[in-house]
Amino acid sequence: MSIRWTYAFVDRPAALFERAHTFWAAVTESGLSEFRGERGEFVTLVPGGGADACVKVQGVGAGAGGAHLDFAVDDVRGFVADALGLGAGLVAEHDGWAVLRTPAGVPFCVVPWAGESVRPPVVRGSLLGQVCLDLPPSAFDAEVAFFGALLDGWASAPGSLPEFHVLRPPAGLPVRILLQRLGEERAPSAHVDLACADITATRARHEELGAAFVADGAHWTVLRDPAGGVYCLTARDPGTGALSAR
Repeated sequence: MSIRWTYAFVDRPAALFERAHTFWAAVTESGLSEFRGERGEFVTLVPGGGADACVKVQGVGAGAGGAHLDFAVDDVRGFVADALGLGAGLVAEHDGWAVLRTPAGVPFCVVPWAGESVRPPVVRGSLLGQVCLDLPPSAFDAEVAFFGALLDGWASAPGSLPEFHVLRPPAGLPVRILLQRLGEERAPSAHVDLACADITATRARHEELGAAFVADGAHWTVLRDPAGGVYCLTARDPGTGALSAR
């Protein structure tokens, strides 16, 4: 069952929600939608130029947050049934949408497609267009198999390093998925990644906005946003998502 649009959700503690959405709106040069939810805990980052949104921010009531995916589909009930048949678990069913967990326990949402079709533009040489699932070794292969079966029409292939597996959506969808096998057994988590034409320049801009350096990797830099969440700047072409020389 095909996915019509993808969203990356940045999840941060409710007490730091304002810091989070202020930072991510600045990074993506987006406006803010009206706040939604019983406690005003949801907001969409609205890009300019007539593009459709693909990033949202949520203030969570418990835990440190992280990130999750929303899949927008024509048939929510049918997609949920397919996911459950492949080993997902149902967390909550709402009016027209649902929260599920992958076999490893990573949450994701299934929501109705609202006609989104225009990808947001590259902003200052970077684009938030990937959610990375950080998985313990015992869960990695099963998650690769789960997403490979669930995501009809997506390209599923090993990544640039043995611990990575990439799920690339069909042309036009704005958010892809990276599965990362951790070096230890611990609870799974997720974070967002930005593709950057120039990591050094993007890092400098993010630090001006309040981010802090955490670590460097083979072709990425880890930062911490003002709300305490980690994310990565990756040396990928913001237009194509392909890995480029750093």
